[in-house]
Amino acid sequence: MDIAVLLYEGFDELDAVGPFEVFKNAEGAGADFDTELVALDGPGFVTASHGMRVEAEAELPEAGEVDLLVVPGGGWNDRSEAGARAEYDRGAIPEAVAAHHDAGATVASVCTGGMLLSKAGVFDGRPAVTHAGALDDLRDTAAEVREERVVDDGDVLSAGGVTSGIDLALHIVEREAGAEIAESVATTMEYTRQHDAYEPGAIAGAE
Repeated sequence: MDIAVLLYEGFDELDAVGPFEVFKNAEGAGADFDTELVALDGPGFVTASHGMRVEAEAELPEAGEVDLLVVPGGGWNDRSEAGARAEYDRGAIPEAVAAHHDAGATVASVCTGGMLLSKAGVFDGRPAVTHAGALDDLRDTAAEVREERVVDDGDVLSAGGVTSGIDLALHIVEREAGAEIAESVATTMEYTRQHDAYEPGAIAGAE
């Protein structure tokens, strides 16, 4: 499974690094994952919302070359000059998200990265969540807003506030590589999982 975690100026550090560490630990535990930090503008350093400089390893691959695209948030609620709101207005990331989803990739957001997925149109008519401070903004879109920590609607997933990105990633690990590896990763990270992902498909199937 080829996983791309998308960085951009002003992203929240933990939104991206939390899931990245989960996926890398899963690789070490035997999951067939290949995880990279990427950016639209190619490899190079990106400055996150709290000033950390993180190096993107590569340019975001072409649509059809990624199985899972993870989009962090950051800077939406405080209207930062750099961050999710700026990228929402610029439009390049939402366009890339839509192209990857159209090509068959699963797309996932952490925190206010959900607003970028909403502009991409992938939340339209589907359950989704974002940071609590941006839920009203999400309600102004065509998304079916759920106040959950993690929402799994198959090929579109979303997580609420910052630390929920770790729960999102562990949920994906369990879904794609099994519970044993997911629990191993949680143990390695000394993280207590919150098993509360909202999965409308699974609920419907149970009925």
